Amino acid sequence: MNKQIFLALLGLSMLLPSISQAQSAPFEYSGWIPYWRIDEGIADATANLNKLKEINPFGLSITNDGALYDGSLHLEESRWQELQAAAKAKKIRYIPTIMWSDGEAMHNILSDPFSRGQLVDQIVANVYEYGWSGIDLDFEGKKAETKDYFSAFLRELYPKMGNKWVMCTIEARTPLERRYDNIPDDIEYANDYVEINKYCDRVRIMTYDQQRADLTANRAGTNPYIPIADPKWVESVVTLAKKNIPARKLVIGVATYGYEWDATPLSSGFSYQKLWAFNPKYATDLALKMGLTTQRNRAGEMSFSYIDFMPTTVAPAEVESNPPNSLSSLSPAQSISTLPWSFRVVWWSDAESIRQKVALAKKLGVRGIAIFKIDGGEDPKIWEVLK
Repeated sequence: MNKQIFLALLGLSMLLPSISQAQSAPFEYSGWIPYWRIDEGIADATANLNKLKEINPFGLSITNDGALYDGSLHLEESRWQELQAAAKAKKIRYIPTIMWSDGEAMHNILSDPFSRGQLVDQIVANVYEYGWSGIDLDFEGKKAETKDYFSAFLRELYPKMGNKWVMCTIEARTPLERRYDNIPDDIEYANDYVEINKYCDRVRIMTYDQQRADLTANRAGTNPYIPIADPKWVESVVTLAKKNIPARKLVIGVATYGYEWDATPLSSGFSYQKLWAFNPKYATDLALKMGLTTQRNRAGEMSFSYIDFMPTTVAPAEVESNPPNSLSSLSPAQSISTLPWSFRVVWWSDAESIRQKVALAKKLGVRGIAIFKIDGGEDPKIWEVLK
């Protein structure tokens, strides 16, 4: 349906009896293919096309002067063209993602009507020229004062996209009572959920990288707690979003990666320093090398801890090829909180933790799951979960 007709009928639809679309809408799986593992991601997505409803090459970018730029994906290359054709043949949406995280440049471009309009026109022109199914907007790190300008951008873009899809990928918003001991009086948000609901066909919430966002969960226990995404936190985030955005539009973002942290015990809890991100094989190989048994933690994810007596700051790829040899595992019976030194925490999302998120998404009645990321490095068992 043409977007202009849709918007005209929107008011009329309010007069009709309410029908629960959340119950009848098909559950969807989508996923991002990252620019840093293109060949692996394309091979992975191609092998599992029958499980997906949408594919998102990640990511296009915006220059500081407001121009749409493909400096990383190179979507004109044959490998992408072949994937796009295969997706089209199976009626799978092929929607590139624009990832923009420069808050200052974002405000400057979106707050100026002329530059904002130019960006809108560039996006629309590219979508139609290259035959994409739509565009995915991942504008992260916006300032609160940019909120209304981002809404204006969406309002101008949406009708010009015609029958193409407008997907909005946004940060998770933790309920204030779970975020603060004493809620500040001057809370400001960078995303207007009401406006986003009007002008986005799907709203994909990045319910990962929770880490220390949920204070109430952080206090529950004496062992390290630095999750990718605890289902309890995810549920609180989605429940909050559902107050302004219908479940039929909402998609829960799930992670396929993990982080290694340097953790230091405090008088209460721990301080954490993030070392690097990794794909699950790094963690399982490291645990095997050390003779450790990985454990499912209270966030439903996988983790283990170890002491590194000669701390190293090498990247994961180097660790895989040359693991440190001065390691000592922590005894399960030993209370980590009594240790006087720092230690490593390895924490990641595997197929079982993703299965829990899928079950939660279905319980909450949302539209689907979006996987970050499809790159051949995720737990291969996730493809048994996505059904």
